[in-house]
Formats: sequence, structure tokens, C-alpha cells
Amino acid sequence: MSLIQLSPRVEELKQLLTDFVHNECIPAESEYRKALGEGAQRWQTVPLVMERLKKRARALGLWNLFLTKEYKEGAGLTNYEYAVLCELMGHSPNIAPEACNCSAPDTGNMEVFAKYGSAAQKRKWLEPLMNGQIRSAFAMTEPAVASSDATNICTRIERQGDGYVVNGRKWWISGAGHPKCAVFITMGKTDLAASKYGQQSIVVVPADAPGVTVVRPLTVFGYDDAPHGHCEVVFDNVWVPAENLILGEGRGFEVIQGRLGPGRIHHCMRSLGMAERAVELMVDRVQNRVTFGRKIVEHGVVLDYIAKSRMELESARMLVLRAADMIDKVGAKNAKKEIAMAKVVVPSAVLTILDRAIQMFGAGGVGQDTPLAEFWAGMRTLRIADGPDEVHTRQIAQLEIKEQNAKLAARKRTAMNQGDSRMSNLNSEQVEAPAMQAKRKADSNASQQHDEQLKRARVKDKSLRGPKPSGCDLAFSTSKPKDHFAPLYGKPMTSRGAAAELLNLEPAGIQTD
Repeated sequence: MSLIQLSPRVEELKQLLTDFVHNECIPAESEYRKALGEGAQRWQTVPLVMERLKKRARALGLWNLFLTKEYKEGAGLTNYEYAVLCELMGHSPNIAPEACNCSAPDTGNMEVFAKYGSAAQKRKWLEPLMNGQIRSAFAMTEPAVASSDATNICTRIERQGDGYVVNGRKWWISGAGHPKCAVFITMGKTDLAASKYGQQSIVVVPADAPGVTVVRPLTVFGYDDAPHGHCEVVFDNVWVPAENLILGEGRGFEVIQGRLGPGRIHHCMRSLGMAERAVELMVDRVQNRVTFGRKIVEHGVVLDYIAKSRMELESARMLVLRAADMIDKVGAKNAKKEIAMAKVVVPSAVLTILDRAIQMFGAGGVGQDTPLAEFWAGMRTLRIADGPDEVHTRQIAQLEIKEQNAKLAARKRTAMNQGDSRMSNLNSEQVEAPAMQAKRKADSNASQQHDEQLKRARVKDKSLRGPKPSGCDLAFSTSKPKDHFAPLYGKPMTSRGAAAELLNLEPAGIQTD
């Protein structure tokens, strides 16, 4: 669902992508797994089915949708619009994103080149990435330090002559195992004497540069995620030309923050798609399996699982869509809190939904016959990847405190301004009080004199007075009910007309003495 009206073009893309994912990508998953083979072959094979699906996606106009309209190389979508489409790709996370050239880490790396890259870097790396000719990796995390605090990064990028020499050990480098991986966007320190956030820089390191070694693939709860994988990589005296520096020395944090903000939301978008597929599988399962003489769905706790899963999924989606909308409106830097909230809430919510779906499948849920176990492993990793929950939660709290303090300060300023205004008005009233009191006294005296003059005039001139009633019996006579106001006006009238005329009389026409 979407809270914002989607354009006809996006609605069309949404329908095309829905059909592509469910009719072509999901049915191809088993063929893709078989084509990877076993052992070392898994890191050397690009299944033909993937290349076929890439051609199909490109022909349908489902290519490079992730790069938003601020980039001339992009598809012209907003982050919000892409969020709706990216979720659909998450229904088949190992096939659909890559088939549409919208898979991590390539999306983030392409955005780095598009946003910060030089013209030469764009020609050499961005163009082949956007054409799907090569793959890439982002090298930041290190085994020797807690890399959730990126200031700990100790890989060195040292200037030597007309280039830089890179030395360091990285791990959990996603995409490094792919046979088409051609480039590493690498973070390290160029100046240890600079400020805390000014020591880091980003350089482009070709994957085939001398000194680059992919040591081993790392498994995620036993899954190797071949062929792209998550690898340990060593950079041993790797020389790169100075033109491979991105943006400038000491600007590494600027680059990674520009990269990781949208990237975190992309992960959340795809995660929602995985949750939707889990709910679909769960609902189908419980309606077709029997335990203790009745279908699983007829057991009360199962209905509770389904309802809670839907509620949690919709709540998580709202956070993602809000974050995407905020990025569109104020930029990723000013949407940090919304991005962080989505990054914390979505993986945990999806994990809970996956766990319920696995429970409904029993032993089948933890095996390879459904995607649920693999989904769960990837989702548990997302609570750590791109910043652990604890780091994001800390940031959310800090931003919330800052915002609340700003609101409180604003209220205090408003109260002070209003207090100054009231004091100014009071002072003005105090200055003007004697004159106002004299004027009111004069007006009162004049009014009293006028009343006395009018009273004397009425007593003197008998014609101003109407006939005097003889008593209450005249005003409330029962013998002539329609004429009981006659003595006051000298002519008969109905009681309704009398009341109306009485209300319309001027004050001088009523007896006052």
C-alpha cells in the first residue's frame, strides 16, 4: 500500500514488477540454486538464468530503478516511489534485485560514483556498473576493531608520489566473492593527525590490483550467499593512482554517510517484501495442513499469529515510507532519525514474522525446501549490518532529546516575548489611566444630566405620557383577551401584535414613572 498517490508511470512499473517477480523470478529460484553447483564452483559461476532475467528486466523498463531523479543517470523516481517498487523485489531477494540491477552493494556504490565521483571515475566504473557488466564491493569493516564506530578503522591509505598505497585487512565485504566483482570502494585513514572525523578517506581499488587478496568467504549461519558472498580481503601494499581518491582527503565520513543513509532504507524495503512472502506462505500452509483432526488455521493461536504479523508488517512499512518521504523532502542527512528508526524496527519485526512462519511449517521451516530459514539468517544479520541496533537506538535518543530541548527553548522564548508584550501593555495602561478615568467621569456626568433633562421634560409635557393604566385588571383582563394591551397604546390589537409592537418601541415611548 502507499499513503501518497503514485503517478501512472509508477503504477505501471509496480504492476510490471509484480508480474516479473512472481511469474519469472520466484519460479527461477530453484534453477538458480542448482546452476551454482557445489564447492569452489559456486564462486566461479554466473547462472545463465540470471543473465536471461537481466535482459528481460531491461526490456520491461525495470532497470536501475534505485537511482533517484536527482541524478541524471537515474530512472527519475523519488525515494518514496522506489520504496514501493523495491519492496516487491524483496519477495525474491536473491534473484529480483540483481535481475533489475538494483542489488546491494552495487546500488550504494553506484550512488557514490554518481554523487561524488569525478567524470573519469564515472566513465571507468559507474557506466559499466549501470550496464550490469561488472559488480562491486564496499570495503570498510575490519576484524581487528569494532567497526560500528568507523573512527576505529585502521587501514592506511598513504600518499606516495602520484598515488596512494593501501594496507589493511577487511572482512564481511559483501560482493567480493562474485566472479564479476571488478572494484572495491575502500575506506582507510590518510592523516592520523587530523580531527577525529577528518582522518578517513575513500579510494577506488581495482579488484585485480596487485596486493588485493580475497582470503575466504564467510558464512551467515552456515549460508555462504554465493556467488557474491561476504569475504575477508587483504590489501597488501596496493598502489592506486591519486585520481582514484573520491572527493578528497579527509572526506571519508561525508561519503559513507551519503552512501549508507539510502542504503539502509533499501535494505528495509527489501525486508518488507520478504515479510510479505513469509505471510503468504504461512497463510497458505495453515489452510492446507491438518493437526489433531482440524486444519491448523482453526487453532486460535494461529489466527493470533496471522493478525499480529499483518499489524507489525503494516507498522514497519509506515516507518519505511515515512523515512523515504523525508529523504525526498529534506535529504538523508536531515532524515537521520527516521532512517535509524526504520533500520531498528524493520529487521526485528520481520524476524518475528519469519519466526511465526517457520513455526507453522514445523521442521520444513528450518530446511532448504522453503526460503524462510535463509530469509531469517539474512534478517538476523541486518540487525548488525550497516550499523547495529544499539548504535542506531543511541542516535535516535540523542536526536529526540535535541528536538525536545529545541521545542522547550522555543516555548520559553515565546513565553518571554508574550510576557514582555503584556508588561508593555500594562505600562501603557498605567501611563494612560488618569486621562481615561477623567474621560469616563465626564461621560458619566453628561449622561446623568441628559437623563435629568429628559425626565423634567416628560413631567412638564403631558402629551409625552400615554394613558395611565387603572390597575393589573386592565393589563390582564379576561373579558377581552385580544385587547388587553389597548390601554397602553390607545388602540385595540391582538396579543401577538401587541408583543411584537412592544418589542419594536423606542425607549422614549414606554412609561417610566
